[in-house]
Amino acid sequence: MIDLTKSETGVWTVTINRPDKANSLTPDMLTDLRDIARDAQSARGFIITGAGRVFSAGADLDAARAGLATSPLWEELSAAIAALPCVSVAALNGTLAGGANGMALACDIRIAVQGAKVFYPVMKLGYMPQPSDPRRMAALIGPARTKMILMAGQKITTDQALAYGLIDCIVDADQLINHAHDLIADSAAADPALVAGIRRLIDHN
Repeated sequence: MIDLTKSETGVWTVTINRPDKANSLTPDMLTDLRDIARDAQSARGFIITGAGRVFSAGADLDAARAGLATSPLWEELSAAIAALPCVSVAALNGTLAGGANGMALACDIRIAVQGAKVFYPVMKLGYMPQPSDPRRMAALIGPARTKMILMAGQKITTDQALAYGLIDCIVDADQLINHAHDLIADSAAADPALVAGIRRLIDHN
């Protein structure tokens, strides 16, 4: 249920492929995502997207009740994505919900189709968010807007997400993956050491 393709230019595209269940994530799917991200150190670019009309509804509800909601896999996945030396893009083909926010927040760039909503009802469900998610979200949109999502339970529209800085651009659905590749093209063609050096300057600023 996790598909991986590798382009001739070295760009890895990971697709969450469980559209009949809104791409909700099971432990095996999370493990596969984490392992792929850990293996992608040699990738020249990294794109994560979903099949169908939802990026991911977060944890599969049965799996969440069985312990997935508090699994370390979420944090391991986002840490692996954040540690990639290449440019990473979350290509949000639809709504981003719950714990799936972590992998998108860990990416360098987030793009979305019109109509994609962002929400994270973790408190309502009786759980804490993964530790790095509030920090990364607040770094992008500020503490008050982060509290609106995590504590006030607000669903953020695509236009609001763009205005806040939670996503970086809105793209036509049929151009989503092409646009993600365009965003990665320059760095994929550059010296990897130069890409990593620029990343260090930005991330440690």
